[in-house]
Amino acid sequence: MNTHDFYYDLPPELIAQHPAGRRDHSRLMLLDRTTGRIGHAHFYDLPKYLRPEDCLILNDTRVLPARIYGTRRDTGAVVEFLLLSRLENGDWEALAGPGKKAKPGHVFDFGNVMACEVAAVRDDGNRILHFLHDGVFLEKLEQVGKMPLPHYITEELKDNERYQTVYAKTPGSAAAPTAGLHFTPQLLKQIEATGVGIGYVTLHVGLGTFRPVKTEKIEDHKMHSEWYSIPQKTAGLILRTKEQGGRVICVGTTSCRTVESAASTGGIRACEGTTDIFIYPGYSFKCLDGLITNFHLPESTLIMLVSALAGYEHTMAAYREAVRERYRFFSFGDAMAIL
Repeated sequence: MNTHDFYYDLPPELIAQHPAGRRDHSRLMLLDRTTGRIGHAHFYDLPKYLRPEDCLILNDTRVLPARIYGTRRDTGAVVEFLLLSRLENGDWEALAGPGKKAKPGHVFDFGNVMACEVAAVRDDGNRILHFLHDGVFLEKLEQVGKMPLPHYITEELKDNERYQTVYAKTPGSAAAPTAGLHFTPQLLKQIEATGVGIGYVTLHVGLGTFRPVKTEKIEDHKMHSEWYSIPQKTAGLILRTKEQGGRVICVGTTSCRTVESAASTGGIRACEGTTDIFIYPGYSFKCLDGLITNFHLPESTLIMLVSALAGYEHTMAAYREAVRERYRFFSFGDAMAIL
């Protein structure tokens, strides 16, 4: 398929600039992946559409305040860095802008809190940063970093916790697993009370998930690798759900990519590793039965993943319906349940 097959017209005013007043008061589109039938509800209605034998799989990654501004020690030039992932040796891969002012050997100060040296520049232009600091790096980052909101959100976020899920636990992401932003502790308790199992995985979201597809043919696009982990408790829950005839419903494309990566490389079990799995129409799902997700950018790998599950025609029809019904789109927008 061509990348442009996944384009749709979106009025700019439908791009959500701030979260809903209450997390679970966002709207929820219901899409039957078999028939294409569309329904409309609110996120707090979700328990009505789950069964006691089902399980929900959520990504417990926590977003880092990964946007930092450094002052070059020799010239005073200010450069913005966006941390993407921590390397095994403790260095960080990052985007830099303007890149021409961040070359190997350049040293940047972040106030009096810490400094970094540009150790290398990769072929794709990403920088490798070696940080110089005393104490715990993540504590230093909390002092100097800002929340890495997507470029299409131009309004200031008043409460950084609204760009974290209520169950965020493991620091490491450059972006939020936004489908999870709709849950409240009360809603999770209500879902568990109905008998639905809830399990957690971790996938640290890198910007590769959101990079535009620049190739004409979608299969020529190369995904960026991201680290993931599935604990034994969650693996056991998924296997029991399958044995009991229940549905494994992933919350967000990151949870989907996590369980499908594991299922594709030896089956569901306690494991960790990196994945660059790219799911698009024609993919045969090995674990997932349903998906709760937000509305994604045109021509993105995420709308391609949704199309693989719900079918291309059903997905594009649902997006056109969402535009007509004035749903709110992208990170702080409304949700869709594909069951």
